[in-house]
Amino acid sequence: MIYFVGAGSGACDLITVRGQRLLRQADVIIYAGSLVNPLLLEEKKADCIVYNSAAMTLEEVLEVMKAAEQAGQTTVRLHTGDPCLYGAVREQMDLLEEAKIPYEYCPGVSSFCGAASALNLEYTLPDVSQSVIITRMAGRTPVPEKEEIASLAAHQATMVIFLSAGMLGQLKERLLAGGYSKETPAAIVYKATWVEEEAYICTVDTLAETAKAHGITKTTLIIVGDVVTHSRYQRSKLYDPGFETGFRRKR
Repeated sequence: MIYFVGAGSGACDLITVRGQRLLRQADVIIYAGSLVNPLLLEEKKADCIVYNSAAMTLEEVLEVMKAAEQAGQTTVRLHTGDPCLYGAVREQMDLLEEAKIPYEYCPGVSSFCGAASALNLEYTLPDVSQSVIITRMAGRTPVPEKEEIASLAAHQATMVIFLSAGMLGQLKERLLAGGYSKETPAAIVYKATWVEEEAYICTVDTLAETAKAHGITKTTLIIVGDVVTHSRYQRSKLYDPGFETGFRRKR
């Protein structure tokens, strides 16, 4: 069996209990070495074979999986955060299906959740924003035209922007083109939940200069929207004494 496991956002103790158990049982671990905390490998058993996929191609990863399966071994494919976001897992799963190799997927804590914890942030504040747009700037991997940053910014929802730390000048221009003001609150979170975590609140206008001032160029999430400063929100109805639920009467 092949298990795709989300390693969590960085801190070793943010892997799920299930993910930790699978790591301990694995005969082979293929981990995304450029992003996954290497301390997680301390969970492996003594005779486990470890591969760093940062130096491998998709075809090479598949060959390791096939060899392990033929040997009756259990493989953990350890991805950063939750593999469903920018994890390049679907292409691996399709090849496994073609090869008739069974697999399962164990979710993890995404870095966009880790970034919220770095700022004690709630992405969905009543009367401020009830939607979160997770996206990225186009780079070597293109973005569909209908998902261009300016088009998404027009919704004025909370935005969490991955893989764009090296393009903050361009990002600013696209956010402004989409309707955000220069004064719109923004945040830069570097290596969320890692020991090296850094978090800075700024504005759309000062994104690039804030990152430059702190030497931040990669492994960073950008958050845009009024939720960053958590002002002007309304109290939730969920715990309002005047709001009746299936569990509580009005008071």
